[in-house]
Amino acid sequence: MFSPDSDSASRPRILITNDDGIGAKGLRFLVDCVSDLADVRVVAPDRPRSGQSGAITSGVPLALTPVADFAGAECYICNGTPVDCVKLSLHVFPDSRPQLILSGINHGSNSGISIFYSGTMGAVLEGCVVGIPAVGFSLLSHDPDADFSVCRDEVRRLVMQVLQRGLPDGVCLNVNFPLLPARGVRVCRQARGYWTEEYEWRTGADGCEGYFLTGHFVNAEPQVDDTDEYFLAHGYVSVVPCTCDQTAYRAMPLVESLCL
Repeated sequence: MFSPDSDSASRPRILITNDDGIGAKGLRFLVDCVSDLADVRVVAPDRPRSGQSGAITSGVPLALTPVADFAGAECYICNGTPVDCVKLSLHVFPDSRPQLILSGINHGSNSGISIFYSGTMGAVLEGCVVGIPAVGFSLLSHDPDADFSVCRDEVRRLVMQVLQRGLPDGVCLNVNFPLLPARGVRVCRQARGYWTEEYEWRTGADGCEGYFLTGHFVNAEPQVDDTDEYFLAHGYVSVVPCTCDQTAYRAMPLVESLCL
């Protein structure tokens, strides 16, 4: 059984990545939270890669470049996406397969439909693909210098629980934190919603005009009280169990009738 006091020979291994890049405060805070619980390897993008979802790189050579360790973690940068970071790490270090993959802590929410776009959660879902328990953490602040201290206790508690008990096969976790100290934790479902007014025409920092991604999320069920958006709005940490299997099982009888 795992405990924080386990000797080094029996310590688990954790792989940590993100989509905000190696220099992001949230990544370093996450490493600091768990570095005493496991042998930690960081493989993170060399620059921000938000919105990369499950993208992988082909036709361009990838590399892992060692950088200075921090908080006792062995650290590398990758010139690819968050999923590239996971896949390449597993390939380059086959003899030290992690027992857990962590992604984040993301600067900004990954609740609701954002999971489909998120590089943070793309890396976590890759954990599902390869059969490694994985958890993504996000804080509802885009501030590069955000205060992540509100996340510490729950990050450590959840990581210790997953290291000890694992997760159901094919299931990963999407964890979002409100800005203020949470009222508690709620396991819930992903809210239904969509993004609107997604682009604006303006001049970029390089002087070139074009469409820039913007917009805001619209919760399609704001009064429903069992979603991540609801609980985050009411000051709770939301935990959504996720899976790579996107089969619409309940729709199969109808679709079968269409195919007869």
